Amino acid sequence: MHPPPTGDTLALALAQIRVEATEIDANVERALEAITRAASRGADLVALPELFNVGYFAFDSYERHAEPFEGETFSRIRAAAAEHDIAVLAGSIVEDLAATDSVATPAEAGLANTAALFDATGELQLVYRKHHLFGYQSAEAELLVPGERVETTTVGGVTVGATTCYDLRFPELYRELIDAGAELVLVPSAWPYPRIEHWQTLSRARAIENQCFVATINGSGRFESADATLLGRSTVYDPWGTTLASSGDEPSLVLAEIDLGSLERVREEFPALRDRRL
Repeated sequence: MHPPPTGDTLALALAQIRVEATEIDANVERALEAITRAASRGADLVALPELFNVGYFAFDSYERHAEPFEGETFSRIRAAAAEHDIAVLAGSIVEDLAATDSVATPAEAGLANTAALFDATGELQLVYRKHHLFGYQSAEAELLVPGERVETTTVGGVTVGATTCYDLRFPELYRELIDAGAELVLVPSAWPYPRIEHWQTLSRARAIENQCFVATINGSGRFESADATLLGRSTVYDPWGTTLASSGDEPSLVLAEIDLGSLERVREEFPALRDRRL
């Protein structure tokens, strides 16, 4: 066990794991190993990538590998959170909405791209289903039901929200999170080459315009069937848009301190949020 965060800081880890299409057992084992490693490095919160168990581009397998919210993947992640005394954002899975019975769903049936945040005791604190479904060279928009809920929770004194990948292109969603008090937004993703500039520019813009921390958690790996390669580059941006920590495209653990004092200073010295008219 590691000591709780002191003051207004949070030790954050981004687990950029290798994700192989449909290799559920191997992918989840990598996620569990990353959780263990993050806890051993003193992290209070670790975040996993989008669809870390099945692989985003494995569209043909979504229905076959969909799970209820109470299914094996989330159950193993929440058990690991409790075992290692660390909060975990379980990037996302393909959720079978009809089979879920423990949390509210946006539809009675269908599939959703669903993330969950478990605290250091394994208790559920936040559910986020991807709002904006990608249609460009992707089957996601045809296969999934969009989410409706926008939630925040508190981890180590920091108010945390979540969005997913393509959501980065829709700034109004982030305004909603800021209005709900978010100070850190976690963005599990499966962002591929060649759109590196978009990945970095949009993420930094969301941090700057909302004067909050934004942490983007990408996977690593290639999906042969879709000719897609994840570009990695998981990054933590501070409220000024400065990169605090980042990775390349190989599997890695990105570590950064979330300091609420710096957020408060930025918002006080450059009060752009107070000047909003919309």
